[in-house]
Amino acid sequence: RAHTEAAAGAEAETGIPAAFMVAQAAHESGWGRREIRNADGTSAHNLFGIKAGASWTGKVTQVMTTEVIDGQPRKVMAKFRAYASYDESFRDYAKLMKNNPRYAKVVAAGNDAQGFAQGLQRAGYATDPAYADKLTRVINTTLRMQRASLQSPQSIA
Repeated sequence: RAHTEAAAGAEAETGIPAAFMVAQAAHESGWGRREIRNADGTSAHNLFGIKAGASWTGKVTQVMTTEVIDGQPRKVMAKFRAYASYDESFRDYAKLMKNNPRYAKVVAAGNDAQGFAQGLQRAGYATDPAYADKLTRVINTTLRMQRASLQSPQSIA
């Protein structure tokens, strides 16, 4: 719920359903338990695990992460983008999805959760070979939770 507004803005920008982005943020951050941190321990507000490539000119934090290399999980130090807020994280994610041609099929997936997740995996978003399956499960869980909260009776004051 905390990121609903930012996700709605990113949905308006990309057409990717907000629920899919919230689910991906949940998956990438371990439901908020494995958040990327700056060297001083503060949050880097990077909900999507977006790395800082050579062209990134914003703030960066370097952390140990697990990458699948030659089929084996390995711990490596990697540079990740750091943001001033979670809203900024969603805005940058939307920009990445919208402007990077390798994610065109992800954006085109529309409301197809599995197509979205598989598109991310095919585009090389993550090195985990099971990323699409894991993300699809989290999206479906998020959608079920969303439906349940909409169907639950509201208390009347």
